[in-house]
Amino acid sequence: MDIPRVEAAMVNARIRKTVRATQAKVGYIGPPADLNYDHQHLGTGPETLIEIAEGRHPFFSALSNAKNPAIIVGAGIFDRKDTDAIFSAVETIAKHGNIIRPDWNGLNVLLLNAAQAASLDLGLVPESDNCIESAKFLYLMGADDTNLEKLPEDAFVVYQGHHGDRCVYRANVIFPASAFTEKEGTYANTEGCAQITIPAVPTVGDARDDWKIIRALSEVSGIPLPYDSLSAVRSRIRTVAPNLLNVDEREPATFSASLKPDVSQKMSMDPFGTAVENFYMTDSITRASKIMAQCSALLKK
Repeated sequence: MDIPRVEAAMVNARIRKTVRATQAKVGYIGPPADLNYDHQHLGTGPETLIEIAEGRHPFFSALSNAKNPAIIVGAGIFDRKDTDAIFSAVETIAKHGNIIRPDWNGLNVLLLNAAQAASLDLGLVPESDNCIESAKFLYLMGADDTNLEKLPEDAFVVYQGHHGDRCVYRANVIFPASAFTEKEGTYANTEGCAQITIPAVPTVGDARDDWKIIRALSEVSGIPLPYDSLSAVRSRIRTVAPNLLNVDEREPATFSASLKPDVSQKMSMDPFGTAVENFYMTDSITRASKIMAQCSALLKK
């Protein structure tokens, strides 16, 4: 339900390597795509997903009889109105297809934003689906692709980041932050491992580390945070999300027995789309790159 070659090139490379080494069977549901390995294009929409969930599709036997079957759900389904219904069908396939068991978890969800998984680990989840529409104050921390069309005109917007290109034009206040190449950071990669980086180049201009900006704001606001060093910040991370400090160790995913219980949502039969339209312009960093702009221009020819 995604185009891995476009949405996650490294994941696609791993799939290709596995197919070449083990002749693994790959089934793909989504728009026609030029994948660089043998695969079966099962369909373009949810009707194929339903057939597999009900065991009526020929590929279900290949899935259920595989030693370590896996499902990769693309980020494009988060743009649909029937996301819950789609996940319910995926859960049915996972339960009946031997995909989740005590010694194996083959259910994977691709996230479009690099920091999304770590943010979820930290508990950064919106309290309302309409938080943008009703916002009076909006703090954007490196959020360059947030849709602000429904944001009230009188909302006060603060942008904190390093390659602001879209949302920065709506900001009332801008706090320049260090880029990922200019600061120490903790990141969760696609594999689920935490990785720590060190600065490769000096910070440019008035930019500051993200945590230092927040710490300074708390001081001015009269509610100073108890963090005066990076080690103090990481000490707090250890309390909230200890997995983010287990560097280079795979952390098993944990979720409830039912991903989407009691779903009453009706599934749309509209075909699946792709979450990435332009491979060379996927974030604020690539959109600021002259080389990526040239590649994008060639792609459109």
